[in-house]
Amino acid sequence: MPRIVRHPEVRRAELLAAAARLFGARGYEAASVDDIIGDVGLSKGAFYYYFPSKDALLEALARQAAERARAELEAILAAPAMSAVEQLNAFLRRGRDTDRAAEAIATFASIFSPENIVLYHRMHRTVMAVMAPALARIIEKGRREGSMASNDPLISAELVLLLGAVTHGAVADLLAAEGADALSQAIAAFERRLAEQGLAVDRILGLPDGTARFVEPGFVAAMAAARPNRNPLGATVAAG
Repeated sequence: MPRIVRHPEVRRAELLAAAARLFGARGYEAASVDDIIGDVGLSKGAFYYYFPSKDALLEALARQAAERARAELEAILAAPAMSAVEQLNAFLRRGRDTDRAAEAIATFASIFSPENIVLYHRMHRTVMAVMAPALARIIEKGRREGSMASNDPLISAELVLLLGAVTHGAVADLLAAEGADALSQAIAAFERRLAEQGLAVDRILGLPDGTARFVEPGFVAAMAAARPNRNPLGATVAAG
């Protein structure tokens, strides 16, 4: 059979998709370049044509996640009829409505695992660098409208985004909970944290308490029900 020649961008996308799968399944440190090229069916030389190292591949994955997040935010910013507070809440809730709970927990299950702590922090830092200027535009709009207070919208945006980094432990506890009681406690703890983070956003931006809404009601419970390889009571489902 003739060798199939794919466009370089297609090959690059295949490598990124394979890396995302393998990093999620095995962890960043455990998944090797050989594993990735074996999954795609490329030679090691071909891999290094696209990425000089596994670390560069990780950076590309982080940039990809950042660009997806920015595209969602740009759609919010392109809605001039929305007030700054409405845009802020749309931004905070992106990906956190109950309809996307299964998608969210599938992503968290890989990125928030202990073996992927490097991947998590790298992606968070890259996404934050892309998102902070866009969020600052919302805060600046709020300042003009008189609904938000900030001496420096970019710094305020960075502080708001940093709150996401302290959610790591609550997500990890939700994923690891075994049994109905532990799962119920993990859900309640996660909901309390999100509520407090919403209040923190209010204080950072000078908003009345309860203005910033981090999440839809029922989102955390929907995430818990959609945890991979687990039943609704939190017991691990046997493979096969």
